Amino acid sequence: MTQRQPNTVGAVGRDNRSLLLRALYFSAPASRHALGAATGLSAASVGKVVRELVGEGVVIEAGSLDSDGGRPRKLLRIAPGYGFVAGVDVGETKIRIGLFDLAMTELAGAGRFIDLRRDSPETVASHILAGLTTVLAKSAVPPDAVIGVGVSLPGGVRRMPGMTGDPQSPGWDPVLLEELLGKGTDLPLHFGSRAGTAGRAELWFGGGRETPGTVVAWLGSNVEAGLVSEGPTAHATPAGEFGHTVLVAGGRPCRCGSKGCLEAYVGAEAILDRFREAGGIIAEDAGLEPALAAIVHDDQGTGVLAETHRYLGASIGGLINLLNPARVVLGGWAGLLLGERHLDAIRDAARRHSLKHSFATAEIDLSSLGPDAATRGAATLPLEHFLNG
Repeated sequence: MTQRQPNTVGAVGRDNRSLLLRALYFSAPASRHALGAATGLSAASVGKVVRELVGEGVVIEAGSLDSDGGRPRKLLRIAPGYGFVAGVDVGETKIRIGLFDLAMTELAGAGRFIDLRRDSPETVASHILAGLTTVLAKSAVPPDAVIGVGVSLPGGVRRMPGMTGDPQSPGWDPVLLEELLGKGTDLPLHFGSRAGTAGRAELWFGGGRETPGTVVAWLGSNVEAGLVSEGPTAHATPAGEFGHTVLVAGGRPCRCGSKGCLEAYVGAEAILDRFREAGGIIAEDAGLEPALAAIVHDDQGTGVLAETHRYLGASIGGLINLLNPARVVLGGWAGLLLGERHLDAIRDAARRHSLKHSFATAEIDLSSLGPDAATRGAATLPLEHFLNG
């Protein structure tokens, strides 16, 4: 019997479609000629796929480009309103939801205050679903026009059969968050870590696009890192359990059960705890962010702020020695609070704790995308699925 050969025509077509969509997304507007040069596809292949995409309404014309001695070349771009994507960032104290068109213009946003250490997974899921309903209503976008929802979670996202999320980070027992959300929405769901999604946002829209080899250090109550290793068509991935690397052997207890973890020194709650232990005074009714902001402005002579700079700088120095990045981006609401006033001190500590030649080639900057980088990055999860055809 003759063995049946696999049909590769469809696979080749999908690959060509994906190549063109990704090239067009990151270099639009672009001509057919430029797309061929960027993808290595023949003019015939480019023409075939572009005709299909234009026919479907995925791609539209965006002006023309004068050419030497010939007809003007028509420029193309992905139609922003062809579909929509949602990004959900689950933080320690707030869930942020954004709805974007395919050009990543935010059409509507919503927020829900939470306490991730105390709220149940069911409560978190209900807040996410309510936020999605709100942004759809605000934008008047029908649910069937939404390509998918990206959800950014604290800590590393571990995939186990039927499970999404890292239950250790928020103190949850293993839960089926995807199942909980799936009970309230039929939209496709995609999950990633906060550092990973913030890294994707830097990769696609921030400085990481111009600087391959970027590490994002993300500070809130949790401490995470994400690695951007290539250009804008690559993935941003979590850089392991950065917050649970040991900074001080036998040091302060960490919520993970170990002692001396980085997070036990530079996580937002850890900074507040050390401040109180050093005799600092914090208003009893102060929220987490206002309390940390007050310490950043005035550490009341406790020395905790300078100590935090040293710890954070030393950990960034370790990342530089280990990963040799061209750029380290400090983000997250706590990272931005610390860095906006004291980035020079953090840089100096990193310099003193990294190899001279490695530090000389690494820039240390604040995220240009602000505290909502993980929301925008989460929305790229379903967008990338779309671009992959």
